[in-house]
Amino acid sequence: MTGKVTTVDGRVAGRRGQATRQKLLDCLGKMLSSSPYRDVKVIDVARKAGTSPATFYQYFPDVEAAVLEIAEDTVRDSAALSELVAGRSWTGKAGKETADKLVDGLLGFWRKHDAILRVIDLGAAEGDRRFVRIRTRVQGAVVKPLTESIESQLGRGRAKPPASPAALAGSLVTMLAAVSAQPKSLQALGAKQSELKPALSLLVYLGVTGRKPAK
Repeated sequence: MTGKVTTVDGRVAGRRGQATRQKLLDCLGKMLSSSPYRDVKVIDVARKAGTSPATFYQYFPDVEAAVLEIAEDTVRDSAALSELVAGRSWTGKAGKETADKLVDGLLGFWRKHDAILRVIDLGAAEGDRRFVRIRTRVQGAVVKPLTESIESQLGRGRAKPPASPAALAGSLVTMLAAVSAQPKSLQALGAKQSELKPALSLLVYLGVTGRKPAK
């Protein structure tokens, strides 16, 4: 959370107020990890934070507004994901390492922010444009530089991909996000956790370069 913090009625929150507001957000974030989003109530968040519903309403008009605040923090964290791709080599063994690090980084990010990302997906699936924009910004942190990487490979002799670079990049990122969101069901289908990362890295490398990685 950055910048000036204000209450719902426009007053600037002091240090104590900012701490209370952040505690409410932290408690809400933990509750999203263990409770369905629709079941979370203001009174429950306030109780967990050791304060009152009236205090909650000083900083947020409703639970959804607080959820969107947490989602914005996730967007800010996602900016660092671009570094996993931008300026990285996709040639030879270095390219395989880039694919490995991209898979590790994305899966780690999705695990870290699993609860709020599920809420973002839910809101986006229901057509809420605010959540659609947030999901687009999170995915865009990787899709945009990955698109540029695929385009760069076209200038280095790879065959023209069967789909546009943007479509390939978007599909790869969506695939990684989907796998990170459902590891248990994939394990039940016979895909061991230890086997998923190598498989994903292979698919990412193939998608970007159009070639199998060097052994």
